[in-house]
This record gives sequence, structure tokens and C-alpha cells, in this order.
Amino acid sequence: MAVWLKHGMSFNNNGEFVRTEVKIDNGVIAAIGPELAVDADGHVIDVGGKLIAPGLIDLHVHLREPGGEAKETIETGTLAAAKGGFTTVAAMPNTNPVPDTKEQMEWLQARIRETARVNVLPYAAITIGQKGEELTDFAALKEAGAFAFTDDGVGVQSAGMMFEAMKRAAALDMAIVAHCEDDTLKNGGAVHDGDFARRHGIAGIPSVCESVHIARDVLLAEAAGCHYHVCHISTKESVRIVRDAKRAGIRVTAEVTPHHLLLCEDDIPGLDANYKMNPPLRSRADREALIEGLLDGTIDLIATDHAPHITAEKAKGIEAAPFGIVGLETAFPLLYTHFVKTGVFSLKQLVDWLTVKPAQCFGLNAGRLAVGAPADLTVIDLEAEETIDPETFASKGKNTPFAGWKCQGWPVMTFVNGTLVWEKGRE
Repeated sequence: MAVWLKHGMSFNNNGEFVRTEVKIDNGVIAAIGPELAVDADGHVIDVGGKLIAPGLIDLHVHLREPGGEAKETIETGTLAAAKGGFTTVAAMPNTNPVPDTKEQMEWLQARIRETARVNVLPYAAITIGQKGEELTDFAALKEAGAFAFTDDGVGVQSAGMMFEAMKRAAALDMAIVAHCEDDTLKNGGAVHDGDFARRHGIAGIPSVCESVHIARDVLLAEAAGCHYHVCHISTKESVRIVRDAKRAGIRVTAEVTPHHLLLCEDDIPGLDANYKMNPPLRSRADREALIEGLLDGTIDLIATDHAPHITAEKAKGIEAAPFGIVGLETAFPLLYTHFVKTGVFSLKQLVDWLTVKPAQCFGLNAGRLAVGAPADLTVIDLEAEETIDPETFASKGKNTPFAGWKCQGWPVMTFVNGTLVWEKGRE
């Protein structure tokens, strides 16, 4: 039975915010218009003037399964994604075991089919066990359904190994996605090497730890002819390198997280491990460079780096606790409230960075509000105001620095392939 979303709003081909109605039939968008006629037996959902957007896409999440089910599972993580308006997520491979063989990737794909609420694109590891010692079988992993290759969580330390990985990926028309961190410069740090670290006597991670890897890798990508994607960019130097690489015609793309756009080291209130992530919250100048880089196209898209942890782990304090915060359920309202409502971004820009741009960068059949496209949609109430409360999260992870923040712009319905997978009030 076909479904009609009536009395919504969205953007037309000219970028104008207009009344929009959508017909969904057999899992695809069958019609779009300002006022659609409804069949006698059609199912109508009146969205009451709310935003109808393509389902959001997050190319950087940690679902923890297998091996970390106490922190998150594919089921709970994808329910959190649906609640946040995301219909496609890409799952990082730092699990136990790591998806570094065809057999493990096939197991993971089966588990996704069994339990995922939204579309999940699984990354495969660049190196066996993410140990940086031996490359995985890229061709076999692609055949088993790998989305791209990354050792996210650790940087590939050997330039020679990264170059070989890029050549193999390029031959398969696959991307290398990089967590950029030179271990010889990390200094055992827990936060950015800046004012906060000095005030509290904590070892800091310098900006050059990230930027030197990006500088190395863009030159390797140029030589290999590879699509190279930079994870969670965080420093002004990194932005400059990516900007220069793009100007040189190198195929590099980059993402930034909501927390690096919203916060800097000056915002850390004390030794609260909910402000500990990798890369760390940098300086105010770095944060400003990230916003500028997003606005001028140097940074292509926004990704959450959703990283759930057990509450007891985060209670160990900022030096001993693991890196990472959750982000799937709060990304859109945080960004809408603090950038769109304040006039820094337009609503269309924000939606594009979370839909069109990730789809374009990785050639995905997603992120489009168009006839014939998959009916992956999110309905967002731009007027609704709520206070972020971790105890209401669908994610097992409650580790966020944004608890207590009041935000507008909350998803209320999420459709995947035409099926309503989450609706506010019916969790």
C-alpha cells in the first residue's frame, strides 16, 4: 500500500523552501509535489508543516558489535541512528574480532541484515587486526561487501604500507578512510596540547600529530590515484593542507564532527571525561578554521564519530577514561540550533552536509529527495524544543558533553526503504 506524506516542507530544485508532499510506493519515492492526490486506499500521514528531508547519512559511527556489546550493538546503535534521523550509517571496524577477512565481513553483513534498523555500510580494516603490520585482502573484502577501508582508531604509521594500501584500493575503485595520528607525536596525551592541558598538568596531543599524517597521505593519494578521506578533521593546519590538496586536484575529501564545530578546549569545564575525544577539542582558532573550511567547501561533510562507552569507564576521569562521545541522537538539533538559528549556516547547507554531500563523495544511492530514489526519509520538527537528556537515549552510550543543552529541530519520523522504522512517542 502506498503512503503519502502530506503538508510537509522541503527544498525544490532551485533551493527554495516550499510546501512538499511525497508519495512512497514499493520502497521508493514515487512522486513529489506541492499537493498530491491520494488514492482511495492510500495511507496518509499528515506531517503538519514539518521538514521532509532525505534520510541523514553518517559515515563515521562505532556500533561496537562484535565484542563490545556492553557499549552498543548493531540493533541499539541503529535505533539511535533512526531516532536521530539517520537512515544510513557506516560502521567502523575497531571491533573484536576486526572485520579483516572475508569470513568476518560475511558474518557482519548477516548480523546487519538480522538486527539493523537502518542501512549499515561496514568498513573493513586496512591492516590485519588494525595492527599496522600486514595489509588485509582488499579484493576479498570488497567482494564480501566492504564499504571502504580504514583502521579508524589508529593511524597507519608506515608510509610504505599506506601507499600500498592506496594503490590496492585505487585498483578496486575503493576509498581509503584515515584516522590521522602520528604515534611518535602523540605524547600519551588525553586532551589537546594547549591552555587546558597546561592549566591542569595533563599531557597534550599536539595539532601536528594529525596534520603531519594528512600532509603525508594527500601526497601518497596523489601518487596512487586513490580517493582519500580524512576522518574527523580538527586543526587549522589540517584544513589548510586539505584545501591546498584540493586546489592541486588531489582526490581528497574530509569530514568534521558536530562536537569539533560546537566546542573548543576553552569549553571544557573541568576534568570531565565526557569532553574527552580523539582528536581532542582543539583551540578556538582551530574551531573557527573548521567552520570556515566547511563553508568554503574544503570540508565536505559532517559525521558524528558516535563512540559509546560504559558509564563506569567514563567515570575514571579525563586521563584514564577512553576517548569518545555519542552523537547520533543529538547531531541535527545541536547543529540546527547553534548554526542555522544563528545564521551561520543555512538550513539547506546543513541538510546537504548530512545527506547530499556524503552520498556524492562516496557514490551512494542515498541522500536524495527525488522520484525513483530510495524512500529513506526523515521528518523533522524545526519548532520543537527539548533539553538533551542522556537517560532518554536509545543508544547504550550516555557519554555526551551536551547534557542539559536546549535545542530545536528534532526528528519525529524516520523511514527506511519506505518503512517507518522510528516515530517519536512510539519508541
